Amino acid sequence: MAFKTPEQIAVAAVASGEKKAHLPVSKMLVGGFLAGAYIAFAGLLAVDVTAGLKPELWGGVTTLLTGAVFSLGLVLVIIAGSELLTGNMALIPIALLSRKVTIGRLALNWGVVLVANLLGALFVAYVLAVQTGVIGAEGTASYARIAAIATGKAVTEDDLTIFLRAIGCNWLVCLGVWMALAAEDVAGKVLAIFFPITAFVALGFDHVVANMFFLPAAHWAGVPGIGWGHIVNNWVFAGLGNVVGGGFFVGVLYWFLYLRGREAD
Repeated sequence: MAFKTPEQIAVAAVASGEKKAHLPVSKMLVGGFLAGAYIAFAGLLAVDVTAGLKPELWGGVTTLLTGAVFSLGLVLVIIAGSELLTGNMALIPIALLSRKVTIGRLALNWGVVLVANLLGALFVAYVLAVQTGVIGAEGTASYARIAAIATGKAVTEDDLTIFLRAIGCNWLVCLGVWMALAAEDVAGKVLAIFFPITAFVALGFDHVVANMFFLPAAHWAGVPGIGWGHIVNNWVFAGLGNVVGGGFFVGVLYWFLYLRGREAD
């Protein structure tokens, strides 16, 4: 069989969530650092590729292209292997509901992976984006692009908007993770990831780990009006919305569809 059925995906998701929840803390840290860096690499690529594309000329093509190249991040996370908080927001709850992990292991994983994702994203933002000059100084196309992205997320959006956009974001991200579990080969996994990730970025939704890159990178590049208060506020509401989007709309609902009543299996 070239792919898993939805029922088989649910079983595989439980096994994956159980494995992730019981990783040693050292592996959560290293895997989380890598995932944060991979998402940041994708964000940096998206900024660089779309820099200089004027919205009045390119319209929605700019955000579509941003999403298409940003899918690199989850491809690296899934294919190369690492620990991404937003994906774990669906996989570990479905394992919890199936009685394979405890709430304590869920909290430990989310807490450790959150910190590790942040460290990986900040490393790429400061060292590989700003210090290398890939995001240039004021007046460059890359500076203007990240300024537009970060200002929209950290300043323009209010808290409710961030929260709601984050729900939509991680619903789609976790569907990408979910469908990647269905594929039995690398090409199938990449294809399963590509469309949901392209969609969430093109729609302007908020991903807490991506914003761990975009917002600090803009701050360190000298974009005015983006302080750490704005940045942390976005992270809080994006994180909460991501929990709902991935944990409830994927983890809980697919557990209900395919696994409820089978907890003792």
